[in-house]
Amino acid sequence: MVRTTLSAAEARRVALAAQGFGRPPADTVSTRALNATIGRLGLLQIDSVNVFERSHYLPLFARLGAYDRSTLDRLTFHRSGPYTEYWAHEAAIVPRDDLRLFRWRMDALRERDAGPTRIDGVTRTATVRRELQALLRAEGPMPASAVEHESNVRRGPWWGWSDVKLGLEQMFRWGEVVSAGRSGFERVYALPEQVLPAGFLDAAPDRRTAVRELVQRATRALGVGTRADVADYYRLRSDDTAAALADLTDAGVLLAVRVEGWREQAWMHADARVPRRVDADAVLSPFDPVVWFRRRAERMYGFHYRIEIYTPAPKRVFGYYVLPVLQDDRLVGRIDLKSDRQRGVLRVRTAWQEPGERLDAERLAETLRRTAAWQGLGAVEVTDRGTAAADVAGALGVSLVPHRSADDADAPAPVADAPAPDVGADAAALGD
Repeated sequence: MVRTTLSAAEARRVALAAQGFGRPPADTVSTRALNATIGRLGLLQIDSVNVFERSHYLPLFARLGAYDRSTLDRLTFHRSGPYTEYWAHEAAIVPRDDLRLFRWRMDALRERDAGPTRIDGVTRTATVRRELQALLRAEGPMPASAVEHESNVRRGPWWGWSDVKLGLEQMFRWGEVVSAGRSGFERVYALPEQVLPAGFLDAAPDRRTAVRELVQRATRALGVGTRADVADYYRLRSDDTAAALADLTDAGVLLAVRVEGWREQAWMHADARVPRRVDADAVLSPFDPVVWFRRRAERMYGFHYRIEIYTPAPKRVFGYYVLPVLQDDRLVGRIDLKSDRQRGVLRVRTAWQEPGERLDAERLAETLRRTAAWQGLGAVEVTDRGTAAADVAGALGVSLVPHRSADDADAPAPVADAPAPDVGADAAALGD
């Protein structure tokens, strides 16, 4: 039977099943399972903040349970591995073969950078870029730190980019250099021919074909979504997305559906399941596809979410690095986590139950125990801040720890992989 309507609960279950939730964690997570889950998601967003754990590790743990992070490192950050990086959402790990789907974006960003408002920055780095290309050709792949020197000065509150780093990032966004993995979480740059098959990027599909494929993949990963949801997944333009949605609907790949409580038209992938229930227990990265598009998280789960790491401490509401708590098909709370590796403790610095939701503290306690074990930490500690703190501490069988003002004052970790100004905005040209 072809579905044309979904209840709000059905839409949540469709979305979570499409994202890989609802299956019991395996005792051992294989390399095949890691690859399959990345394939299901399409990408892993990268972020440098490491107060609890770097973001790209968390979606796989949320869906699969404890796995060997060094295995993921070998897959994603080794020069000869099956994955690479590009501006697919924000900075993201993607299957190497998918890089061709973004060749049109490389060309579009080069054209945009040649415009009158940005050409000064491109002109300033022209000599540096020529020297960098010659250096990479002569010496092979290398990180920016191998080239930078004392002229690397801080130019703003978060940006400390020299012309070397800026030039490398310009070439990276244009496809003149590509990722050759990472070393100590620092991206290693290479000329395309040093890590990709000959003519790899030249064999890329045209923009319309590539966007159509990305829209199909985004809708499969989302299960069900509005045009804005689908466009956000790979940061596509709204008009390009609309055209691809129409093509794919005509082809029977997507189904146009109405979702209870959603004002906008939605689309569901024809292969999407509508499960009767989804059993899930997880804490989600702020950059997990379930919540990374905040408008969708609010519409689908009634969950108003803002990451507060760059919010001044006195203005934070929930905490520094707050992660949504998923139980079954609801986002029922949020917790601020920190891995205190010196003491061997996973610190729950705040714990909150969402208004109108029921957070099962016993289930969250078990999730936290599994999380601590995966992190190699021997204990879980709960600070006495948040509406769910006492219940979570009770479920863990630990006493509440007094709140410390230092918990509110964390500074962001050094931003090793932040975008050059406007890169994220360029990729996010939705036009809605």
